[in-house]
Amino acid sequence: MAESESLHLSVGVLGISGGSLLLLVNNYASSSDKSLITDTALGVLLLIFAALLAYTGLRRCHNVLYGSLYLTVSALWSGSGLVYILSGENILNSKNVLRDAMVPALAAFTLALIVICIVGLYSHEVVLTVIALGISLACVHQIAGLVDSTFGQTATAVCYLIVCLMGAYFGSGRLLSYITQGKIQLPGTFHKNSIKLPQTQDSNPAVIIGIIMNLLSASVLACPLLGVVPMLFVGHVPWLWTAGVFQLFVCIKSYRAMDTLAATFYGFTSILRFTEGYTAIVAHLTKQVPYSPVPFPVVLSVLFFILSLFSLQGGLLNTIYHLFFVAYCIAIAAEPQSFFQRGTQGVQAAIFVLSCFVLFITFHNMVSTNSIPTGVGYFKNLFSRCSHFVLQPHDKNQHAPHLGYSKYADAEVLGYGCSVLAAFSITASLSSGDSLAILILPWTVVSGGVLHLVCGSISFARGKTLESMTFILYGIMWTVWGLARFGGLYGDVRGLQLAVGIISFMLFNVLVTAGALFLNKAWFIYTFTFQLILISFLLDAVSVVPYGYDIGVTIILGLVSFYMFLASIFNSVFKSPQVPLGDPFIKLSGFGGGKDSCPHLMARKSTSVHQIAEIMKNDGICGMPTDTVYVLVAACNRPQAVEKAYRVKKQAKERPMSLWIASVKQLEPVRQHISPVLWDFMEAAWPSSISLVIARAPWMEFFGLGDSSKYIGTPQSIAIRNPDCTIATHLINAVGPIAVTSANPTGEADTTHHNQVYAKLGDNVDGVLCDGPSPENIASTVVDCTKIESGQIGFFRVGLIPKSKVLQIFEEIQKKHMHGQLNSAFEIDNADIHRDLTISETNLSETQRKY
Repeated sequence: MAESESLHLSVGVLGISGGSLLLLVNNYASSSDKSLITDTALGVLLLIFAALLAYTGLRRCHNVLYGSLYLTVSALWSGSGLVYILSGENILNSKNVLRDAMVPALAAFTLALIVICIVGLYSHEVVLTVIALGISLACVHQIAGLVDSTFGQTATAVCYLIVCLMGAYFGSGRLLSYITQGKIQLPGTFHKNSIKLPQTQDSNPAVIIGIIMNLLSASVLACPLLGVVPMLFVGHVPWLWTAGVFQLFVCIKSYRAMDTLAATFYGFTSILRFTEGYTAIVAHLTKQVPYSPVPFPVVLSVLFFILSLFSLQGGLLNTIYHLFFVAYCIAIAAEPQSFFQRGTQGVQAAIFVLSCFVLFITFHNMVSTNSIPTGVGYFKNLFSRCSHFVLQPHDKNQHAPHLGYSKYADAEVLGYGCSVLAAFSITASLSSGDSLAILILPWTVVSGGVLHLVCGSISFARGKTLESMTFILYGIMWTVWGLARFGGLYGDVRGLQLAVGIISFMLFNVLVTAGALFLNKAWFIYTFTFQLILISFLLDAVSVVPYGYDIGVTIILGLVSFYMFLASIFNSVFKSPQVPLGDPFIKLSGFGGGKDSCPHLMARKSTSVHQIAEIMKNDGICGMPTDTVYVLVAACNRPQAVEKAYRVKKQAKERPMSLWIASVKQLEPVRQHISPVLWDFMEAAWPSSISLVIARAPWMEFFGLGDSSKYIGTPQSIAIRNPDCTIATHLINAVGPIAVTSANPTGEADTTHHNQVYAKLGDNVDGVLCDGPSPENIASTVVDCTKIESGQIGFFRVGLIPKSKVLQIFEEIQKKHMHGQLNSAFEIDNADIHRDLTISETNLSETQRKY
């Protein structure tokens, strides 16, 4: 882990050094009338460096200092690159226009980098401090050069020279140390006096970038009010959309940090960023000032207000910050031309000032042990005195999904909120004027489409198949309908062709609605209401929609979605009481009642292993991850459970069960019944993905199998294994040796994910330990040890461990036992073994799948 961290750090610093070298050469060698590198080429190169920094920043996002620096510089160079490309393609056709496009964003990044510099300074991160200070000074000098052409670009080049040299030395030193595994370390690249940053469970470093993107957009929109630039125009679109894209990433990273409220907040703000950029594009293309209908900004302000109330648990500062966005949405609704009018720009100026303070306070609190008070504990203390409301425990286990391990928090709150916005966005009329000039398209496509797809992807990662399919289906539908109806693509295609497409979506939604019968009543009403929306789309496509029908059903969908949004956010904050979503209309055995019949538990929690162990001690059979694929297990000392596991398999006689132990020590009581050669071979080969097929012997009765011993192996032999898997070892230590078979019906592919265990075996399984995808998709290597006393081993199956490795182990054992001998108590007739267990080469192919 440390090596990976060092690699990402060095790559990020070298990326900054490379980009600085590019800007250094261009600024130093360019004159006021001619640039060394053409604007288009410079823009493309900056985008390449920005992509590299974005990758390293996302990989190091948990390191708040370097992660924030990389992503901030990435956003700076992304926006700059796009602006230079616009300039190179003559969309920005003069130096004054380029100045108006660059100055607001450069001012925002100057301030953000200064904050990073200050925090890095008292964290004793000298390299980070110098880099942040150098780039911020370069931005200041670039602003001066754009405002006054006589200022020259040499000062900007000098700042980038400092950054380039510092980054090249430090990055090369760290990379050299990584390559040589620490044998070579350049002086100053590893400093012992740096402060160890505090790591708190509730920390979400991604919010730093979200705040910086709010600072960027606020600067762009507030500058026209201050007279810095004449007005919002197409040159500002790269910055606004860069902020929107980065806030989408912040949204996703916040889900990874199990911070649902922050993820929802930055999901909503990304909608604003894309809408702001869209207005500038439309004004450029149509030469009209876009008009913003009232309903959806008002609805978004309500959603922001609810979010601000529940954000009290994160501190009073968060709530105040969110309330400013409530005011911003109200300002958008109050002024028809919204982003071009002074009221909206004035609110953004206030957001700019507040974002500066919030950025510094949040950044400081993440890296310092002496936190600035933000009122974090007030909300919790208030409700701790109230017996009627119990807060959810604020840890990552709060979002543990029913179907097992997931790296994401639940995204349904954002999904429902986006459904509310998308539904109310299409209530606006398009009776007159250019459809593009009425701000419906971004609200419908971004909130209804893009963010629905994000929520669907996260739901899929959490094992929520129906919810995932629903969000993705609705995201596609909102995107297609938004572009067709409000993107100027609708008028010429009215009729049967469009109707057929809508009918196909209706058929899919019928299946979703049927599936919602097994989920809960709220989801059924939600999907059924969307079917009514699709009917209105169909009627509109053939121009027979009744008056008021489309408005009515969209309002109904909006209200249903709003209830689900409110219920989800309330239930995620409070453990009790819970806002009801209703029981399923239909509840079948093993489906809809899974929480009671088959718990899916996170394998990485010791409490989960103990719970599965208790299930197995009570004659239960469970699915379990291993060092290869998932398996079905039963405790050997529970004969009824072993028989149950055997009968769960279809055609089980073709796949006999095997015996697994936690270590060779579990065989110590019966060691006198095992030959020394075999014993030493076991000790040398295990733990590993090697199964040993040995002759059947009476000592198996020691494990309490009773009559169920006939289900382990064949009448002549059994397979025994000690897996190289911590989870399996802990479970076997808790319950004793286990009987194991693959977690799939005979003839089907191996089970490589915990979700497949329940899908393939249904409610026959009593519990599942969940650990996501299998580390390997290859089964174990099965070695025939029935003739090991005569110096021979064979292979029924070559799996994860190669044949050469097994033979090497066996050769070492043979050297130790040049003349194999049996224990006196090892009472097995070798002649019987040779007669009953001889497997010819021609029959190996039939026997390979037994184990």
